[in-house]
Amino acid sequence: MAGKLAGKRIAILATDGVEQVELTRPRDAVTQEGARTEIVSLSEGEIQAMNNDIEPADTFTADRSAKEASAADYDALIMPGGTVNADRLRMSPDVVAFVQEIFRSGKPVGVICHGPWTLVEADLVRGRTLTSYPSLRTDIRNAGGTVLDEEVVTDHGLVSSRNPDDLPAFCAKLVEEFTEGAHQVHEEGATVS
Repeated sequence: MAGKLAGKRIAILATDGVEQVELTRPRDAVTQEGARTEIVSLSEGEIQAMNNDIEPADTFTADRSAKEASAADYDALIMPGGTVNADRLRMSPDVVAFVQEIFRSGKPVGVICHGPWTLVEADLVRGRTLTSYPSLRTDIRNAGGTVLDEEVVTDHGLVSSRNPDDLPAFCAKLVEEFTEGAHQVHEEGATVS
């Protein structure tokens, strides 16, 4: 039996320092519904995941670099957290451009924990409502976003959650939003062509 996401291709944006459970649980949720996933990173090759930001976990293979990736190749995007992961990703012009392209296309995005740092860098939170790990909330507000302290928040196809404790609600909402497909392009920030 085909799942709700059969035939969909989903990018997972991650690099060294990604919080392992925030990569694996959403990936498993969408693949169980029939989606194919690819890890998009700073470069191809192995990335080192972490547990609780400081304990080395498993390694994962990045399928392609952000420079090579195109929004046209994917139906949705997952952005796991991990402090080091998010900090490295937001400093890459190729990552920022890829994420902006995904948003301009109206494709749904799931972001958790420290993941919104890249959205702040890409000017994608202005006029939006989301949640995040507490230490990012001032950054989001300063970038024009509204922050709620809830386990999962959805705004025009942008699904956000605070931390690994929120993963059950986050994964369920990801599947729902990704099943709906592209949303109306948001009118503010870098989401307008």
